[in-house]
Amino acid sequence: MAFLNHIMVVLTLFVVAILPTTTIATEYTVGDDSGWTVQYDYQAWAKNKDFKVGDTLVFNYPKGIHNVFKVNGSSYADCIIPPPDQAYTSGHDVIALPVAGKAWFICGVGVHCSALNQKLAINVKV
Repeated sequence: MAFLNHIMVVLTLFVVAILPTTTIATEYTVGDDSGWTVQYDYQAWAKNKDFKVGDTLVFNYPKGIHNVFKVNGSSYADCIIPPPDQAYTSGHDVIALPVAGKAWFICGVGVHCSALNQKLAINVKV
């Protein structure tokens, strides 16, 4: 009986060792119930969240009222709007976080980014 128990322990350890580590991605709705809007503190919203590679951000907003651009750090800081063909405009934009590092997002409508603080900066971890 002890031999059988030993074999079961070895088999269990073997299975655990060969199974890949599975990470469950998280879907974050930016701004929660407020959505993607003006005059909202997105840095406070993001502060205690642990964004990881494979997670997604969902930007909800009335279509035609806002948009979303993924930008670099200087475009974020200065609210530099990329060309219109780079905008997400569906009103329910799901954006994957495929790599670790900083990720920046802004609204490109009018002065939404520069005067009304519609922008988000996050740190994505492995």
